[in-house]
Amino acid sequence: MTLSEKVAYLKGLAEGMKIGTESSEGKLLTEIIGVLEDVADSVSALEDECDRLNDYVEELDEDLGAAEEYLYDDEEDDEYYDDEDDYDEDDDFDIDDEDDYEDEVIEIECPNCGETICVPPTVDYAHLICPACNEEFSYIEDDEGPTDED
Repeated sequence: MTLSEKVAYLKGLAEGMKIGTESSEGKLLTEIIGVLEDVADSVSALEDECDRLNDYVEELDEDLGAAEEYLYDDEEDDEYYDDEDDYDEDDDFDIDDEDDYEDEVIEIECPNCGETICVPPTVDYAHLICPACNEEFSYIEDDEGPTDED
């Protein structure tokens, strides 16, 4: 039985007992039942709002889980740390591996704004977008190495 149903039951009992507003006790009991009705309505509204907020938090939690999985569940990172000799608990990568990491990116100067960007070798050089000026440009690699294409 809900709180509202219990208050309605008390109100029905008071009416059945013919408690009216003629006596002081009747006025008091009628007012108490009126206050209980207001409290029951407020509690019901709070419960509804709490349910709505719980549903919203569950949606946010699911979205956050999906975002975390997208951002942090990278199998390549797991393979990078499989070799315990290369892993340093204090850093994300061992100092000895710093040179190896730098070899994995190519520094390219944006022909539009002159900003130097670091690009991994797996990127399509025909459709690069500069993070500084948001302009798209191409970068063609020939036998001697990459060259800018206008």
